[in-house]
Order: sequence, then structure tokens, then C-alpha cells
Amino acid sequence: MSRVYLDWNATAPLRADARAAMVDAMDVLGNPSSVHAEGRAAKAIVERARGQVAEAVGCLPQEVVFTSGATEAARVLEAWPAGAVHVDPTAHDAVWTHQRTGHAEGAVIALGLANSETGVISALPSRTEDGFHWQETVADYLFVDATQAIGRIPFAFSWSGADVAILSAHKLGGPKGIGALIVRQGLDIPALATGGGQEMGRRSGTENIAGIAGFGAAIEAAMKDLSNGVWDQVEKLRNILESTLSAATKETIFVGKKNMQRLPNTSCFVAPGWKGETQVMQMDLAGFAISAGSACSSGKVRESRVLQAMGFDRSTSASAIRVSLGPKTTEMDVEQFCSAWLTKYDRHRQRAA
Repeated sequence: MSRVYLDWNATAPLRADARAAMVDAMDVLGNPSSVHAEGRAAKAIVERARGQVAEAVGCLPQEVVFTSGATEAARVLEAWPAGAVHVDPTAHDAVWTHQRTGHAEGAVIALGLANSETGVISALPSRTEDGFHWQETVADYLFVDATQAIGRIPFAFSWSGADVAILSAHKLGGPKGIGALIVRQGLDIPALATGGGQEMGRRSGTENIAGIAGFGAAIEAAMKDLSNGVWDQVEKLRNILESTLSAATKETIFVGKKNMQRLPNTSCFVAPGWKGETQVMQMDLAGFAISAGSACSSGKVRESRVLQAMGFDRSTSASAIRVSLGPKTTEMDVEQFCSAWLTKYDRHRQRAA
């Protein structure tokens, strides 16, 4: 049996459109900051991709700032003016690390639109006369991590009310190492990097032309998939997976299944007493790529901070895994995974008895 990839929330396979765009861009000689013909040709690639991202995200092209990824884009919170940064405790580590106290004036609320571990979709607060209200917090600005959501569920920066959003190409079939910071026009915040003044002065450094070209092609293709109902079919496969496992293992907990909206491709589930790390290793040996914890944990496996923030205890949080499907996943892939996982689960229970 060939390997089955079920870790799309970590990285989606590179799309053919993105690969072709990158190869073409590699043959373009100029620096996009140069004014000669070669430089203008390179600049045209960057601006075309900027337009593709803007159309997909529902913002103005001049609001798109290319970065090395969502993690770098999230550093806008590090440089945020004196106001407090209130971060949802279930947010990705790239955002959570910027939580800080500060003045109420100029404060920002930072939320993940769709959680990478659980797939749970968060309702965004609306702007009122005195700011954004979230839980017991009121803030002047809203930051949205849209990394897992773009191309899978409808989202538009213009109607979200957000002041800032971040995204990453490799979650939607683009290359690794490229992402974007979306900044509402007119919002004055410090640059991510100073120097030559590239990216409208918000992020200096020569642009990654090939990566940007691949990003633009990938996000355009991803939006076509969304409008064509591709993720509806993926959701059906996710439901088959969960129904199969729940019918055979009554103890298994499917996080967010009962009362929360989730991404169509994501299943986070807990087999109490069976460590997530062990499950990931055993399924890897059986030919299946899955994960435990966040989509970007640099190989670290530990009790899920996200699940603990949702009210699960440490033992339960340590027994969670995430299976994330994609448009290339087949029903046979799901059936094979379920069969292999249930076999391993039975062996675990026998040893624990």
C-alpha cells in the first residue's frame, strides 16, 4: 500500500498551477525594485500575484504585504503600538506568543478564524461605536489569523471588519516560505522590517518572486475549488471517517463535533489514555501521515494547549490527534486509515487491560 497523506492542515501538496508559475518566474532576471525593463517584468509578476491574493481575500491590492509566511506576518503584533494585545487562548502559537498587557487605548483583539488543531471556526466580533467586544474585552482593533480558513470557507477581509489579517501560501497548495499580511488601508503601524522600503514600506527586503508567483496561482486555484464545491465532498469524507470510528469506539471524543462549526476537512479526536504521540508514530509506520498538536510545532508533541484552553484536562489533551483531509483524499484512503487505526486501537486496549 502506498502512503496516505492526511495532514493537509500542516501543508497542502503543491498545486500544478503554482509549480508552473514558479518555474516561469525563475526565468525572469530583474529585481522588482529596478526601473529598467527587466526590473519592470519582475515587478509585474509581484503585482499580478498581489491582485490575485487581494481578489481571493476580498481586500484592496495595496492592502496586501508579502511576507515569508504567516508567522512573520503575525509579528505585526510584536510591533503594535502601546495598546494591549488580547489573544484568544486557542490561537496558533505564532499569534499566542504576542499576548501582552498594555493600555486600553489602541488595544487589539487577535483571533484565529479557523483553528489548525481542531478545525473549530470562531465567530468574529463586530465593530461597534466603542470598539470590538470579545468575551470581557473591548479593543479598538481586530487581528484575524485566516491561515487555515482561506480557500476552505468563505471569507472577505472587507466584510470581516478586521484591521489586520494574515495568511500562508502552503496551506492552500502554494509554496512554503511565502505568506501575506493584510493591513487595512490608512492604518498606521510599524513596518515588519526596515531597509529598502519594499512592499510599500511595510516589509523591506527583495521580494521572493518565485514564491509570490506560486502564491498567487495557488490562491486563485483554491478559490475556484471553493466556489465549485470541492470542500463539500471533502466534508463528506470527514464525516465517513468520524462515523466509522465512533461506531466502533464509543469512548472516542470528537472535538467540536456536537456544538461547533468546523472546517470541512478537519477531525480532531481523542482516544483517552492513548498518547497522541504514540498514535502518530504507529500510524506513520502503517503508512499514514497525521499529526498531534498544531500544524507548525517543529516536531514537538506535547499536551495540546488549545484543548486545555477549551476545558479538557492534561491527560485528555495529550491523547488527541488531528486528521486533516484534502481534495486529493479518496474514500479508500479514509477506509484504509480507519481500518489501520482501529487495529492499533484494539491492540492498545488489550495492552492496557
